[in-house]
Amino acid sequence: MNEKPSLKKILEEIYPLHRTLASEGTDQALEIVGKYMPDASNYQFESYAPGTKAWTWVVPERYVVKEAYLETEDGERIVDFADNPLHLLSYSLPMDEILSWEQIEKHLHFSEKFPDAIPWQFQYYNRTWGFCLSKNTFDQLPRDKKYHVVIDVAFDDRPEPGFKVTSAVIHPEGGSNPEAGEILINAHICHPMQANDDAAGVVTAIGVAQRLAKKPLPPGSMSVRFLFCPETIGSIAYLSQNEDLIGNFKAGIFIEMTGNKNSLILQHSLQADHLIDQVAESVLEKSGKDFREGEFAQVIANDERVINGPGVNVPCISISRWPYEEYHTTEDNPSIIEEEMLQEAVEMIENTVRIFASNYRPMRKFRGPVFLSGYDLWVDWRDNWDLNRAIEKIMMRMTWTS
Repeated sequence: MNEKPSLKKILEEIYPLHRTLASEGTDQALEIVGKYMPDASNYQFESYAPGTKAWTWVVPERYVVKEAYLETEDGERIVDFADNPLHLLSYSLPMDEILSWEQIEKHLHFSEKFPDAIPWQFQYYNRTWGFCLSKNTFDQLPRDKKYHVVIDVAFDDRPEPGFKVTSAVIHPEGGSNPEAGEILINAHICHPMQANDDAAGVVTAIGVAQRLAKKPLPPGSMSVRFLFCPETIGSIAYLSQNEDLIGNFKAGIFIEMTGNKNSLILQHSLQADHLIDQVAESVLEKSGKDFREGEFAQVIANDERVINGPGVNVPCISISRWPYEEYHTTEDNPSIIEEEMLQEAVEMIENTVRIFASNYRPMRKFRGPVFLSGYDLWVDWRDNWDLNRAIEKIMMRMTWTS
């Protein structure tokens, strides 16, 4: 049997793909996730036709890039999508024109902080066009020349292959318990050529799933549903097309940016002190490692706004290592990812799930004080006063359960 690859190795498979809201690269990334999800999780694709209403949103078209480049009028190539997908502003409109420097300057994006890096920029909905390049390259471009802009792209609105998301469910030992409900774990698959944002969150979720499959939750616990999708619109599309699931969710955990060296940060749910908040905080405290906390949507806001949003209202925390300097540039690559950091996040989330999903309210099935000696539970107070009193207190608290 082949040895299971590290989470960082899985991340390195996902990282280079052109992952946008809907694209061939996104589909390929979701296929890779499926390779490493447990067989018992019933990993499956859902596809929605572009233009489908998703509450107040609309499912976007697939983005197909045939070629995209910027060159001087005399043919000197400046940037090329074929060299790095980040060179193209995601969801840029088609273009094939000769333009002056004044006409193209506002369409060129660079990072002041990392002058050698290519930033990642996108314009999903208020569409325009643009290229991303290093500041050093930008500074060297002649201002007195004209430039040839070529963006050969298509917005594919066919029902197939459509807009894709994937989900999987891991049940407790003995199978699902509908009365217990589910906990939802979500990570977003989009962001081309970005390692920590959020290929790291995706592989962290895979790690949690692998552990829960290897050692199932106790019988009667909640099931754990995993959702992998493009950011925001992915979870909106999935939930809007599966509204029957919402009432079954007891809590959510959104995972992102878990591979860099910063400490973990717990962003609380909208409810702030829900049981999922309390459990996650307790797990982090007991880990003995440094961690930080923030209020809902005050650390960094993503799909937890959907899960905890109006009409859904499922308490959802977020786990990340935000902030990090390399965010949304070519500096966010596998070199900043640490296997130890990924595994630490996996362990923290797994422990949170194990406590929360198996939490239960005891039901009293007796009247009066329990005949402890008859069940070999009595402890002689002369031998151990503290344990005798503790057992007595537990029994008396059953007064308020039924």
